[in-house]
Amino acid sequence: MSEPVNPTPETPGPTPETPGVPPETVPAPETDADRDAEARRAASFERQRRLRQEPRFPGGPAADPAGSHHERRIRSFQPRRSRVTTGQEEALQRLWPTWGLDIDGKSVIDLPTLFDGLPVVLEIGFGMGEATAQMAADDPTTGILAVDVHTPGQGNLLGLADRAGVSNVRVANGDAIILLREMLEPASLDGLRVYFPDPWPKKRHHKRRLIQPEFLDLVARCLKPGALVHCATDWEPYAEQMLDVLTAHPLYENTQADGGFAPRPSFRPLTRFEGQGLDKGHVVHDVLFTRR
Repeated sequence: MSEPVNPTPETPGPTPETPGVPPETVPAPETDADRDAEARRAASFERQRRLRQEPRFPGGPAADPAGSHHERRIRSFQPRRSRVTTGQEEALQRLWPTWGLDIDGKSVIDLPTLFDGLPVVLEIGFGMGEATAQMAADDPTTGILAVDVHTPGQGNLLGLADRAGVSNVRVANGDAIILLREMLEPASLDGLRVYFPDPWPKKRHHKRRLIQPEFLDLVARCLKPGALVHCATDWEPYAEQMLDVLTAHPLYENTQADGGFAPRPSFRPLTRFEGQGLDKGHVVHDVLFTRR
């Protein structure tokens, strides 16, 4: 007699008799109201996406100048689109076509033409631009290519430079890494200034700090021999990192015989932000190296 064949067991559906298994739920039919709400959400998302890609001011700085034609990377800055005053808006609309440029990575900048033959210093991150405008007025024989992504600061710097009657400042909008890598000729810069960059104090964010060996490699290509690299920060752990990274790099040499920090040079103004930090007991460190 042959043995009985066991049939393939079927998985029982959820029933009230199956403990711990909820009864089968049937999704409610989609209503016209549901479809309308989803359409409104999709339209809002698309509107916000377009706004992020469009300039806030026609003829002014682009929202995302490099667009999607450059690879995404860990950024050392956090774009801010805070409120623009009437004066800043007026300066952007009036002066950006003459003194502003977008970092789109599509062409190489002719610095001698842009600055009428002046030696050019690159400043990365100028905040509201007070110190930049002051340095430009104090030294009209040096051009300053000032890079930032903060729209109110861009407008403020343009307005300050215009009121001071200086013409040796150009304001660049976008990612300084793309500028250095794609848009500047080798040995085209006479200096680099990085004042009070974001310290990214949390350990997991240290990789976002701007002053890193890879960044210094990129900068070295664009600097002339003897060009001055000047960094300043009131965040002591970051100051120590700046000093260590620059000291370890073979293409840079400390201007200080003892290999340490430098006193604040007279050409770097004491900014309002720095003064507030000093009042709170912060210690500001300057790091000055030259390109070998």
